[in-house]
Amino acid sequence: MSRRHSTKYKIDRRVGENIWGRPKSPVNKRPTKPGQHGQGRRQKTSDYGLQLMAKQKLKFYYGDITEKQFRATYDEANRRKGNTAENLIGLLESRLDAFVSRSKFVPTIFAARQFVNHGHVKVNGTKTNIGSFRLKPGDVVEIREKSRNLALVLEALGSPERDVPEYIEIDPKAMTATFVRVPELNDVPYPVKMEPAQVVEFYSS
Repeated sequence: MSRRHSTKYKIDRRVGENIWGRPKSPVNKRPTKPGQHGQGRRQKTSDYGLQLMAKQKLKFYYGDITEKQFRATYDEANRRKGNTAENLIGLLESRLDAFVSRSKFVPTIFAARQFVNHGHVKVNGTKTNIGSFRLKPGDVVEIREKSRNLALVLEALGSPERDVPEYIEIDPKAMTATFVRVPELNDVPYPVKMEPAQVVEFYSS
């Protein structure tokens, strides 16, 4: 098993949920925490513990981004007008790596970050290799021509495992995706329940 898959599986077991909805996740058969004490009885979780887990789960989902990046995203969501929890989800879904994964150009968020970092995508015709690059409504992301026949891309596009959400418009022939609008929480097809309001409580307490 690769180190990357091993890490993802440990994360699933740590939170006790299949947060990426992957069919091979170990929690499908063994919903216990990793380690020799993982099968022990779980104690009642405090409010702080619930808030921390909500934060960790959301952070893990987007490729286990760094705490510094995640906190900066929260701070930006808090500065903006409107509901901070909804703003947070909108900002996370506006990340280029999340968008590439959501558009089914690659199979996972981890693959998307690597794909972007290696220079395989353009935004509005310009090569962009920063996963945290923030998209705006109307932006068009395309796979560079020399990268369109990569097995990773062809396999992901042909997979029936995930649906592309309505806030993304795909042109499979041109291998482009348009960011139609910033989504709200209910628009995002998370495999598990995400609780951004708990994340807001965590950082504001």
